[in-house]
Amino acid sequence: MLTGTYENKMDVKGRTFIPVKMRKELGLSFMITRWLDNCLAVYTMEKWNQLAATLNSQPMAKSRDTKRFFFSSATEVELDKQGRILIPQNLRDYAGLEQDIVVIGAGDWAEIWSRDRWMQYSEDENVKLKVEQSMEELGI
Repeated sequence: MLTGTYENKMDVKGRTFIPVKMRKELGLSFMITRWLDNCLAVYTMEKWNQLAATLNSQPMAKSRDTKRFFFSSATEVELDKQGRILIPQNLRDYAGLEQDIVVIGAGDWAEIWSRDRWMQYSEDENVKLKVEQSMEELGI
């Protein structure tokens, strides 16, 4: 399970370290794609294949936009010998990634955020209210 919050830096070439604890879970290569809230999602190859199979099993009319959103920007990345990945420019632009980033665990996937966007999101009272309502509905 991918958990935790890790503040990190990205160099001018778009390379960043993946936290050691996450490297063990993600493996040597994994998928990165656009995600909701203008961040990036990071999936193990196994989880990515499950997601792809689920989307591909849906009728075209129901899944067309979702497939376009996920698959058009999906990129397989590999860890280099130093434990870094190269985030493609189109994904950096989408997520507003510059130097200061945050990598968070979200259970089955991880997310890569601009530090500023993560701080805004994590402090948003509307988000906290949604989480509270969701927890109540789930009986947590």
